Parts: sequence; structure tokens; C-alpha cells
Amino acid sequence: MPLLEIRNLIIDFGRGANALRAVDGLWLSLDAGKTLCLVGESGSGKSVTALSIARLLATPPAFYAGGEILLGGRDVLKMKAAELRGVRGGVVSYVFQEPGASLNPVFRIGNQIKEALQLHRPEAATDAEVIRLLKLVGIPAPEARIKSYPHEMSGGMQQRAMIAMALAPQPKLLVADEPTTALDVTIQAQIIELLGELRRQIGMAILLITHNLGIVGDIADDVAVMYAGQIVEAAPARELLQHPLHPYTRALINSVPSLDGESERLTAIPGAVPRLGAFPSGCRFHPRCPRVQPACSQSTPTLVEVETRRRVRCPFWNPPLNT
Repeated sequence: MPLLEIRNLIIDFGRGANALRAVDGLWLSLDAGKTLCLVGESGSGKSVTALSIARLLATPPAFYAGGEILLGGRDVLKMKAAELRGVRGGVVSYVFQEPGASLNPVFRIGNQIKEALQLHRPEAATDAEVIRLLKLVGIPAPEARIKSYPHEMSGGMQQRAMIAMALAPQPKLLVADEPTTALDVTIQAQIIELLGELRRQIGMAILLITHNLGIVGDIADDVAVMYAGQIVEAAPARELLQHPLHPYTRALINSVPSLDGESERLTAIPGAVPRLGAFPSGCRFHPRCPRVQPACSQSTPTLVEVETRRRVRCPFWNPPLNT
């Protein structure tokens, strides 16, 4: 049984005629101890999906209009408030982008981590455990850093402290939502390497939300590509990166800067992700697609399994797009 299984999830903002569909029939599966990367441009619905796992979306304005979110076989959408409090942190923890905005500026780092321990592991709410967690995430001189305020730490150290706080309850699933967005390239690589090492040490599963396919190959077991509220391709990471089947996946890969290429200009994807309530008819990517066909604007493609563990939402996936 997968640790996390999302089945046909539908999330609307608003109701009735004014409802805007942010997530439309989403399917995801993540096994214990594995890493799944959910990739797509800003506005694709990645963060909404991530927040829905522990029902962190405010309702209203959001509404869970259909589907299931199964954590260890239990449907989160049917849980009562008391059970949800145990899931949030105890089963699934979050690391958000821009740690400076997520950490409380008026409390010391040690106290913020200790609060997470008091909620889920009160017997371990000690300075010694906080120091162990800070050491685990690679913060130097943790005995001194437990007394630091967030503004006294660099962006990279703040993100490490956020990861330590997320690990404090010993979750089975860590959701990292764009954890490297506000960091420079060197620190980004360090954070991704840290997440991979922690997964190997602790055995937890990771759902990494990102718009950058360049970091996926270093950490992911599987990748799901999201566009305009839908999964357009899902596959094992190596296969997807080497042989993408969907035009959008190929466009994302081509837009990653390369040190080996001779081109002086980046390859950009024309246009922008359509806003909620203004999705085009047929395939939602067709106005931006370099391989668009007349049928693309007329019929809505479904997500079909074309190979073992490979699904794609494009009837023109064959032959592979890199041939």
C-alpha cells in the first residue's frame, strides 16, 4: 500500500457558477521511503495540491469537490479535527519556500523547534534533542544556534532550521514546497543534497514541489509534471528526463540552463499558464505547444498509461519527442 495516494482530487475556489477549478482530477502515488517530485510552472496548482494533503487550505474559499487523499490508507478528507491535528506534523510535515517568512521573528530558533517537539513528542522536548536535530541538518555550533533569532542566520541556515523543525515530530512524509526558491545556487544544491541524505538516514518519504527540472535528477525516484491543474506526465525520474513524452515536459527540460550547450540564449516557453477560469478548450497546453494539431483544441486528452509506470496526457506522444 502506498504511503500517500491521491485519487481523482478536485479542488475548487468558490462554489456554483463562480467556482474556479484549481486542481482537476489529480492522481498521485508515493511509496514509503521514496521521493516524488511534482514539477510545473507557477500557477499550475502544485502548492494547492501540497497544502491539500494535510487539509491546510482554508475552506472557504477552497472546497474539496471530489476525490480522496489517502495517508496510510486513511482518507484525510474524512478525518475529524482531532485526527487531523495528529496528522499535521506527526504524519506529514512541511518545509515552505522563503524560510524568513515562515519562521517567527520574535522567538529563538531553539524554542520554535522545541514547540514542535512538545506537540508531537513531549518526552523529547529538551535542548539536547533540539541540538541533535540542528546537528542532523548540518548547522554548525548548534549549542549556540539554539539561542539565535531567525534574523541572525543566513537564508541557507534558516532553511536548515525549518527542516529541523519539520523533522522534529518524526513524520513519515516530508512535503518540501519550493524549498530552494529564495536561496542562491550553491545553497540550493546543499539543501537538495541534505534532503536526499536525510531521506536515506531516516527512511521518510519526500514530496518535493518545484518548477525546476534541473534539480530533479539529483533526488527524485519518480516525477509528475503538472500543468493548469492536471498531471500531464508521470514516470520514473531517469526515464522522464532522458525520454520525455509530453511536449510540456520537453519544454521544461529545454528551458533548463546548460553549461555544455553552445546556445547563448535560454529556450523559453511562449505564453503563460492560463489563469483559473480561463482554461482553453481541448488540451490546456495546446496554445503554447510546438507540436499542436487541429484535434488538440477540440478534444480533451486523458491521462493514459502508455508504458509500465509511464502515463501521459497527449495522444501524439509517439514517437518520443526527442527523436
